[in-house]
Amino acid sequence: MIDCTSHIKKYLKLLENKLSVLDIQQINQIVNILKTAYDNENTIFAMGNGGSGTTASHLVCDFNRGASTGSVKKFKVISLNDNVPSISAIANDISYDAIFEEQLKNFLRPGDVVLGISVSGNSKNIIRAIEYANKHGATTIGLCGFDGGKLKKTAQYLIHVKVDDMKVAEDIHSIISHILMKMLGAALIKEKYKKRK
Repeated sequence: MIDCTSHIKKYLKLLENKLSVLDIQQINQIVNILKTAYDNENTIFAMGNGGSGTTASHLVCDFNRGASTGSVKKFKVISLNDNVPSISAIANDISYDAIFEEQLKNFLRPGDVVLGISVSGNSKNIIRAIEYANKHGATTIGLCGFDGGKLKKTAQYLIHVKVDDMKVAEDIHSIISHILMKMLGAALIKEKYKKRK
């Protein structure tokens, strides 16, 4: 039997420390951006690679189902990393760096929101999509880790988890997505209750 207790404690302590210094105002700002997109019936596009891709997919589920529960009007959230045939066609015919940008060319409209998740902040396909969105009237949001990379300079709004540990950053990005969903879901319930009064 192996004893990993000290390593587990160390991991949890690092997670706790990084959560305690998150910029709550930045997160609140993102809540309001997403609420505005909902109010205006804009689409929110989420994207990531690998573990960050699973966070993007999870966020879509949480918003389209969780935050939208009980509301006649629903969130419109799409994950750009979930359409495997489109991704493979774009990667094969153009390049992997274009897989998100090319999908945005099909769907993006001014006022939409594009949310890119990249722990390194240097995923070329994320940066290209964010740059495209910036040029075409979208609001762009980045979730990053480490030193923020290029995403820190490219996204209009940012939540930066300053940690040199991929998994801790991914954990916190997932927690942030849950916070966004819960805050927005609560806001919609509050609005619904006010209308009944």
